[in-house]
Amino acid sequence: MSLNEKLEKLSNVCGVTGNEAPVRELLMQLMNPYVDEVIVDRLENVIAVKKGKQGKPKIMLAAHMDEVGLMVKTVTKEGFLQFSKVGGIDDRILPAQRVVVYTKNGAYSGIIGSKPPHIQKEEERRKVLATDDLFIDIGAGSKEAAERMGVTVGNSVVFDAKYVALGENMVMGKAFDNRAGCLAMVETLRLLGETDCTVCAVGTVQEEVGLRGAGVAAFGVDPDVALALDVTVAGDVPGVREYDTSVKTGKGPALTVSDSGLITHPKVLRWLLDTAEEEKIAIQLESGLMGSTDAARISLTRQGIPSGTISIPTRYIHSPTAMLNTQDVENSAKLAVAAIQRISKYF
Repeated sequence: MSLNEKLEKLSNVCGVTGNEAPVRELLMQLMNPYVDEVIVDRLENVIAVKKGKQGKPKIMLAAHMDEVGLMVKTVTKEGFLQFSKVGGIDDRILPAQRVVVYTKNGAYSGIIGSKPPHIQKEEERRKVLATDDLFIDIGAGSKEAAERMGVTVGNSVVFDAKYVALGENMVMGKAFDNRAGCLAMVETLRLLGETDCTVCAVGTVQEEVGLRGAGVAAFGVDPDVALALDVTVAGDVPGVREYDTSVKTGKGPALTVSDSGLITHPKVLRWLLDTAEEEKIAIQLESGLMGSTDAARISLTRQGIPSGTISIPTRYIHSPTAMLNTQDVENSAKLAVAAIQRISKYF
């Protein structure tokens, strides 16, 4: 299976925070050929272990499986679904988006509706519609009809967007945050071969609502060092200043110097910078972003775990469709592999 085919499968599957099981099953299939064992912990993180030699370092790779989405909050008597957001989503992008509602009876297509602009007052047209002004229409004529479809409070709702390959190694699709990181983790295992250190590749849950799975997994794995594989904001679009972010698609993986939750451990940053230079892998540096990654939570686990992040530059994250350059995914995996092969020099 090609890298594009793997990313397509990972992108298209539903895995809104709290409902990561479909992603986990696929990720287990993809990682299994390259590891010695695969386990699922009690919070339902998946941990794939490639065993190394006794006395050698243990590294944790973390890529979160969940995606931002919506959750059914209530069903009106007319059969419309009111919803809450799961993860950080800009209210401005929601109206008129196509969605899929996952119920016990199957998946149902729908659209996020609102009061039509033709009958809005002038002041209504100028304001951003809040979540509680919106609803999901799945064509049910009543609350009872919706319930017969299996709709209930807590159903996951995912944006209805499919993976598409574009030109110049660019692709677009749903949930690249963080299925692209999941793929980079799979590719790291595939390319790694024999290694003295033990590698624990973890697909984490509930990252989008507070990095929850990573902390639990890190406590159990108890690694000597950790790398989060994630995506980051690509600033190569109109309206973004160089000061906001200098990271661009197609220019290599981004290494986090600092973000709102992590100041990368100096030994980790030196290890990654040296590796990139020796392997002639182009990298970008970023600092000062408002968001954070699983590395922030891992770094504060137990007595502290030296941690860093390798990120794939991605446009339009936390929206229905994102865009990235697949060479950045490949180079992220190559950097992780080369770093793991040098780990004993640093830890």
